Amino acid sequence: MDFVESCLDAVLMFGAYTTARAMAISRLVIRFFWCGLSSVLVTYLYIKVLQERNDRGSNSFRIYLLILGVYAGLRFFLAMLLKFPACHRLSEMSDQSFFQFFKWIYQERYYVGRGLFEGTSDYLRYVLFWLVIFLCKFTFAYFLQIKPLVKPTNIILDLPTLEYSWHDFVSKNNNNVLTVASLWAPVVAIYLMDIHIWYTLLSALVGGVMGARARLGEIRSPEMVHKRFESFPEAFVKNLVSPQTKRMPFDRQSSQVSQDMNKAFAALFSPFWNEIIKSLREEDYISNREMDLLSMPSNTGSLRLVQWPLFLLSSKILLAIDLALDCKDTQADLWNRVCRDEYMAYAVQECFYSVEKILHSLVEGEGKLWVERIFREINNSILEGSLVITLSLQKLPLVVSRFTALTGLLIRNETPEQAKGAAKAVYELYEVVTHDLLSSDLREALDTWNILARARNEGRLFSRIVWPKDPEIKEQVKRLHLLLIVKESAANIPKNLEARRRLEFFTNSLFMDMPSAKPVSEMLPFSVFTPYYSETVLYSYSDLRHENEDGISTLFYLQKIFPDEWDNFLERIGRGESTGDADLQESSRDSLELRFWASYRGQTLARTVRGMMYYRRALMLQSYLEKRSFGENDYSQANIPSPQGFELSRESRAQADLKFTYVISCQIYGQQKQRKLAEATDIALLLQRNEALRVAYIHVEESGAADAKNSKEFYSKLVKADVNGKDQEIYSIKLPGDPKLGEGKPENQNHAIIFTRGEAIQTIDMNQDNYLEEAMKMRNLLEEFRANHGLRPPTILGVREHVFTGSVSSLAWFMSNQETSFVTLGQRVLAYPLKVRMHYGHPDVFDRIFHISRGGISKASRVINISEDIYAGFNSTLRQGNITHHEYIQVGKGRDVGLNQIALFEGKVAGGNGEQVLSRDVYRLGQLFDFFRMLSFFFTTVGYYVCTMMTVLTVYVFLYGRAYLAFSGVDRGITKEAKLSGNTALDAVLNAQFLVQIGVFTAVPMVMGFILELGLLQAVFSFITMQLQLCSVFFTFSLGTRTHYFGRTILHGGAKYKATGRGFVVRHIRFAENYRLYSRSHFVKALEVALLLIVYIAYGYTEGGAVSFILLTLSSWFLVISWLFAPYIFNPSGFEWQKTVEDFDDWTGWLLYKGGVGVKGDNSWESWWDEEQMHIQTLRGRILETILSLRFFIFQYGIVYKLHLTGKSTSLAIYGFSWVVLVGIVMMFKIFSFSPKKSTNFQLVMRFSQGIISLGLVTALSLVIALSDLSITDLFASILAFVPTGWAILSLAIAWRRIVWWLGLWDSVREFARMYDAAMGMIIFTPIAILSWFPFVSTFQSRLLFNQAFSRGLEISIILAGNKANVEL
Repeated sequence: MDFVESCLDAVLMFGAYTTARAMAISRLVIRFFWCGLSSVLVTYLYIKVLQERNDRGSNSFRIYLLILGVYAGLRFFLAMLLKFPACHRLSEMSDQSFFQFFKWIYQERYYVGRGLFEGTSDYLRYVLFWLVIFLCKFTFAYFLQIKPLVKPTNIILDLPTLEYSWHDFVSKNNNNVLTVASLWAPVVAIYLMDIHIWYTLLSALVGGVMGARARLGEIRSPEMVHKRFESFPEAFVKNLVSPQTKRMPFDRQSSQVSQDMNKAFAALFSPFWNEIIKSLREEDYISNREMDLLSMPSNTGSLRLVQWPLFLLSSKILLAIDLALDCKDTQADLWNRVCRDEYMAYAVQECFYSVEKILHSLVEGEGKLWVERIFREINNSILEGSLVITLSLQKLPLVVSRFTALTGLLIRNETPEQAKGAAKAVYELYEVVTHDLLSSDLREALDTWNILARARNEGRLFSRIVWPKDPEIKEQVKRLHLLLIVKESAANIPKNLEARRRLEFFTNSLFMDMPSAKPVSEMLPFSVFTPYYSETVLYSYSDLRHENEDGISTLFYLQKIFPDEWDNFLERIGRGESTGDADLQESSRDSLELRFWASYRGQTLARTVRGMMYYRRALMLQSYLEKRSFGENDYSQANIPSPQGFELSRESRAQADLKFTYVISCQIYGQQKQRKLAEATDIALLLQRNEALRVAYIHVEESGAADAKNSKEFYSKLVKADVNGKDQEIYSIKLPGDPKLGEGKPENQNHAIIFTRGEAIQTIDMNQDNYLEEAMKMRNLLEEFRANHGLRPPTILGVREHVFTGSVSSLAWFMSNQETSFVTLGQRVLAYPLKVRMHYGHPDVFDRIFHISRGGISKASRVINISEDIYAGFNSTLRQGNITHHEYIQVGKGRDVGLNQIALFEGKVAGGNGEQVLSRDVYRLGQLFDFFRMLSFFFTTVGYYVCTMMTVLTVYVFLYGRAYLAFSGVDRGITKEAKLSGNTALDAVLNAQFLVQIGVFTAVPMVMGFILELGLLQAVFSFITMQLQLCSVFFTFSLGTRTHYFGRTILHGGAKYKATGRGFVVRHIRFAENYRLYSRSHFVKALEVALLLIVYIAYGYTEGGAVSFILLTLSSWFLVISWLFAPYIFNPSGFEWQKTVEDFDDWTGWLLYKGGVGVKGDNSWESWWDEEQMHIQTLRGRILETILSLRFFIFQYGIVYKLHLTGKSTSLAIYGFSWVVLVGIVMMFKIFSFSPKKSTNFQLVMRFSQGIISLGLVTALSLVIALSDLSITDLFASILAFVPTGWAILSLAIAWRRIVWWLGLWDSVREFARMYDAAMGMIIFTPIAILSWFPFVSTFQSRLLFNQAFSRGLEISIILAGNKANVEL
């Protein structure tokens, strides 16, 4: 293996010999000879041992063992010093020449990449991880793949010469080697890639255990939020409140002190919780009523117990009254029943104390004496345990109704009429309490009370009341009123699913391990950084009203997808539910609010800016509460600061601005301003609305030189909005030239990173979002830079993402689940224990100083750095960085939602991974990682795509092997002799391939994530639902996408950035558009596999008959169907008859349009066909394409010997004659397709010739069929033979285009290619057209695509129908 490695190094470094250092070349040469000599010596001794194994006096075996032991010991010693962390530093300190020489031979010296090792404990963890994988892999491979094939292989090798049904060239006298190779090839293919299967399974298991230990998913439903809400304040204060704010000099041993501390915790928690609820209301996820129910009282008043949010106490008073009405026992028994529900006990206590306090504040004079007397008697009864005797509990509903009427008046503004009504309500309450609720003895005592009787007789009793003016009393009145009237179940609050999810995750994260928060003044300053080019900033009103081809506008779509949020929006701006779009347009303020509301539900820059500015808002709140708590020497609830006015505090704003900076790098903002584009206006609007927002852009100035030639000067500028809303320049830096060197996005980040401040920088893409509750945890996350994470401090902090685009369509849900699985469980395992997590995009937090001084956060070389994000991770790791992952904080992320968008994105990523193979970063990491860490790195980056490609290649290898056996005719003989039917090894291989193909192993981490965060039942339900929605078809289709683009990049290079778009994709995609996108990546390959399957069924042999055929080829047929029809299955309205007819007209028009100069591929088949060949540019690529195209010739060579016409003849002349027939067919096609423009001078002769040839062809075929052994079956078999040959000729002609052009045959080649595309299109289109005849198919498809929306009761049918009448409804 060392010798093979040295040979590969020598060959693959061939192109770098002229630029490489002499020492590097010398090392390659020395290693080549050293490994070669070692291999020769060991091999020689091994052969010698075999020859003398029967000679007892021979010493060869001892010498062989000695040399092998010395060699193994030397390798182990060097491996220990270079790879084992405990010995690595010792080897670094040694300066012995001899030792350094062997070290240099074993591992080249690098400056970048030095010290690439981890601590001993981390090393042992990932070594153990891979040892478990190897144990599983080798056990499975030996018992289910290798061992079952050994005996049949020996039988085949010993078989006598088999009779071949074709003219055999290579299979004579070689022990049936090709037959053996056909059987072993798929086994070897799976053997090479199944390690990734075992990695997926073990990583899912390890990730699930780690997630459970991290307490993920403990709170995953509203019921769990309710049950554990009591513990939230203490957990919040412990983790998210700085020491300055939570100074509490209490001894927790005392029960009274413990109760006071709980109230203090609640007082500290409430301002943050209420601000979170307020942000949910501002985002229209909850209504005003829900906000009132979710808000928490300040708990700073004189009330002696903790006041919880009303949604926890809703309907509890009514339930307690029902218990009291049914009470037949003592007071203690009644209270025990109430206390079974702790929130019911809280509600009863709060209601009692609040009523007492409110009545005390309302009445004066004799009325106050009555209130004091009543509550004194009730308190005495409670102490004596005689409450059920003192009060007539059956009258409680009447008392509650009277008090509810009173609070209903008091929550309004004071007017004379309201005051009279309130006084009357208090008097009625007095009457009910005195004469109905109290016992007879107490009633008589009150009636004969002289002071009270005199005031009642004189009409002074409760004649006037003191209307509540104190904010605390007003809050208690409003809260008590809601407590008495709300009958909704707490399980329904909040109703919005996104609001529920956010509150569940936030409350769950309070119990996860995180560093304690530092005060804002002491926290690490940080910046947030977003690159932007020309994406949507803010939807304009015309964008929202613009209707697509179905008559559906974006605004109408959003109203139907988010109906509850639309109602909340109308309530927030003070509009009724019947308000129309035109009504909103009348008000400029409402129109602007509408634009923001819609933009906040798309993947826009406005949404990202709002989310990131929550950091500033959170820091202002935290700073304000810290400043207000300074200087308080004596602790009490009254000294706990209030959050009121924190946004207006100059000190808090200044402190937040010192610690937080948000820079958007809008590369072409200057050009957009010059052109007065809408994007520039919208960015300026964002600057005006967010005073802490900064925009960096490239400014280009034309300068006239002395030689009359204009030259350009480039400046990097930073601007903000001044007091007048105009752009105010802050910095301007002259650049040495045009900064755009590569794809654009890396340069967009690099030129503006100088404008960021602080010690950390969070990279945020422009399709992301953030939440206020998560922004509050940023101080904790930044403290991770100071925490202990192994041998080195962290340089990149990985952050969890939530994909917010998976709520409507099935495709979006699949993509969301797949992405969520990777950014949670997948990256959790990569960071620990594997220690190979990289930077896979946003929203990771970088150590700004570390990366600015080590090359920045982006690499900008064109093509090779197309996946620029991951190179930041490579760069950090190579320079002794440490990348961690943290899941107690999350950031929102938008993903592609349509199949075409998803395919373009996956194609971009796959092409980027193909380019990574060529990068020096991957080479250095592969060279310098130890073996086990290198395995982790490989199988989670480029190795994933290699294994994906191997999965598809296994199908090809299996089917071409079966085709060889079928064509050669040896399958019948070897099946009977070697008993290969139902072979265990082949079954194991095909089953493993099929499970990978349909995404089962991809879904294992996903299901584990479901179990962890949703629960087992919900996980099973979600997985079954995904299967019913054909997620296996989607995963199989994605497999083809990744394979195609990765393979093309490996063969030809030249990966390109593909803009996927971030709009709302619920529109019908034209057949021609799908054909253009997937023709070469999926359709051609699927038809090739289908052709192989047909050949196998027609000419192959299995002992089990049709059942064996089905079992062996099931996965392959599933792949064919998925690759051919997935774009149309997942295409909205894909089976609607009218759209099918329109698609056919559009496709035929595109196919027949000749095109020309400047015509794009979207409009002309010829232009598209030329564009599809642009990747073949190099001689190496042409040679590889030629080699790959040769496989198609096997069809014609095999089938011609299977025709009835040829009998059992194996003469080579038969194959030669088939080429004569093919040439004749081509000539006739050329005659029939001759262009009328070129035959204008002999039109009559041409048409006469075509008629004569047609008649002659029909006559000749009839005679041949009648007079020879040629059958109708042979005609169809000939088509199977000639179609692949024609495609091979086309592929060769395209590969060697210049030669074909020089020969003057290019026009003919293009017409043949058009014919092939027309035929492929018809094969795909015909089943679609047939299914479109049946209306129920379209209905079923809509349900399939939009099940999530249907489950939420949304009107998807209206959206898809495109009916203007429905729109008006």
